[in-house]
Amino acid sequence: MMDTKTKDLFLAETHQVENQPPPLQDYNLYLQDQALREAVVREGAAWAEDELSAFGLLTGSREMIELGFQANENKPVLYTHDNYGHRIDEVRFHPAYHRLMQVSLEHGLHASHWSDPKAGAHVARAAKCYLQNQVEAGHGCPVTMTSAVIPALLQQPDIARLWTPKILARHYDYRNVPIEQKQGITIGMAMTEKQGGSDVRSNTLRAYALGNGGPGQAYELVGHKYFVSAPMSDAFLVLAQAPGGLSCFLLPRWRPDGSKNPMQIQRLKNKMGNVANASCETELRGAYAQLIGEEGRGVAIILKMVTMTRFDCMVGSSSGMRQAVAQAAHHCAHR
Repeated sequence: MMDTKTKDLFLAETHQVENQPPPLQDYNLYLQDQALREAVVREGAAWAEDELSAFGLLTGSREMIELGFQANENKPVLYTHDNYGHRIDEVRFHPAYHRLMQVSLEHGLHASHWSDPKAGAHVARAAKCYLQNQVEAGHGCPVTMTSAVIPALLQQPDIARLWTPKILARHYDYRNVPIEQKQGITIGMAMTEKQGGSDVRSNTLRAYALGNGGPGQAYELVGHKYFVSAPMSDAFLVLAQAPGGLSCFLLPRWRPDGSKNPMQIQRLKNKMGNVANASCETELRGAYAQLIGEEGRGVAIILKMVTMTRFDCMVGSSSGMRQAVAQAAHHCAHR
């Protein structure tokens, strides 16, 4: 039997934690980034400094930082069918992911530069993305694609008039319902197929006109897409082979008659990083879509979206490096 003295030693603390930094939280991400502040003023967005300071305080808060961890610790889950056997193709996310999306859209990270296109608008918006991505980068993917779709969509003015107001709305609604029931929507993109990633001209997805075809007209798509991120977006820009060549289509989640559009999710990608944001493999079995621009101009049109996403990728990579430096400097300062 353990004597009293040994028992007391056994239950005692083994050590005290020393020479460790406190968490880097509850600070202003914007005000503590001198390089970013100088760039914002230099590039014409000095008018946004108060707004950026307020956003920097939000993104540096303990609450927001914790949301970023939660969104990555609780990965998205695919539900192909409901309990009764109906095909639903739903990806469900942790509430932390939805909260991050809500913050991004309510602060205009997807739309402010389009809805108020004054001098420095792109700079101010990029600065916000730079701050938000330091909290959690994965949800930046649907935010970026929703922002980037506008230049491509404007190539088909009649469709743009219908979709743009809800794209630009500062409202996040993650429900899997037709856009007529939503105030705000998000947009994705689907180009990659199994036989070619960057070589989109080898795409095999086929487009069949439901009538005479042509710009703005309805088609049905048959084939697959092998890497589709943000699969719960309300619509996607998709490249497919039409009679006139590789073309760009807007594919909504729901058909005009209110039925589910058959863009079927086969599985989610098992990714090394960026896990808060779902990416998936899909099959399209006669999925309804509308042609954007002329047949055969698909690459030129979708590149208007791709170019904007590449800009955001640069901002996102830079923000990741900035946060790494901030964490390292904070750690060293408290050692």
